[in-house]
Amino acid sequence: MDRLGSPYTHRPWMKKNGAAAAAGGGASMGLKGIVAGGITGGIEICITFPTEYVKTQLQLDEKGAAKKYTGIVDCVKKTVKSNGFFGLYRGLSVLLYGSIPKSAVRFGAFEELKKYSVDSKGNLGPGQRLLCGLGAGVAEAIFAVTPMETIKVKFINDQRSEKPKFKGFFHGVREIIRSEGIGGCYKGVSATIMKQGSNQAIRFYVMETLKDWYRGGDPKAPVPKLVVGAFGAFAGAASVFGNTPIDVIKTRMQGLEAAKYKNTLDCAAQIWKNEGPKAFYKGTVPRLSRVCLDVAITFMIYDSFMDLFNKFWK
Repeated sequence: MDRLGSPYTHRPWMKKNGAAAAAGGGASMGLKGIVAGGITGGIEICITFPTEYVKTQLQLDEKGAAKKYTGIVDCVKKTVKSNGFFGLYRGLSVLLYGSIPKSAVRFGAFEELKKYSVDSKGNLGPGQRLLCGLGAGVAEAIFAVTPMETIKVKFINDQRSEKPKFKGFFHGVREIIRSEGIGGCYKGVSATIMKQGSNQAIRFYVMETLKDWYRGGDPKAPVPKLVVGAFGAFAGAASVFGNTPIDVIKTRMQGLEAAKYKNTLDCAAQIWKNEGPKAFYKGTVPRLSRVCLDVAITFMIYDSFMDLFNKFWK
């Protein structure tokens, strides 16, 4: 990863003269970023998905008679007992199918915004880095993450019922569209925009601030992969504590019982009224473990693939 926080480890095209050369080189590196992002996303989600599953189950759990789990361990035990070990991977296919377009939108949007924000040396200041990360998060929320997350949550929520109705990914999508229309795949879009926007803004800002500190002001100094991973875990933790309340609201808005909420604001109000402020931090521990591992793995693997691509993909 370079000083900009984008996937471009080297930027030979920045040294060329002329807008056309820069645009051409940027497009080539952008394609590498899309491919590397898709591969990285697939590997990462296969490793960390069980923690995402448990987090979502706990966030969907409400007080009273409807409450199913007493905590993380209880959720894992009951899931494995009723559905086997692979029950913890229910909804995985949705995230795998969505990993490539999500990466394409995220890094494509970041690179496009960055072109209008960098200084003469190709560097982003802290404020610009924050805004570019925010823009990338908003773009991926609208074009990729919202439908992917909505379907994932509905799949996990479906498994909570006595008689699950979704037989597989495509069958589930058909059923959702048949009963709710295409809008059924866009539940909680405003909450998702807030979540993804804040996620990327926080992560890009924290990650690049730590890397600048490690380099001692020298943007060309290399950062070891393990250090990158440690910084990524810290950035992931910062984003969790910063936006878990938004994530809880998003999950409720995308569940099968989302119809009882008028909108995102009403969902937040009902959670506060019926369950108290602590409910906004449900699933924090499993989300923290997943996100820290997620961001650390993503930065490390992504950086490695970009190094490899830059050697053999000219």
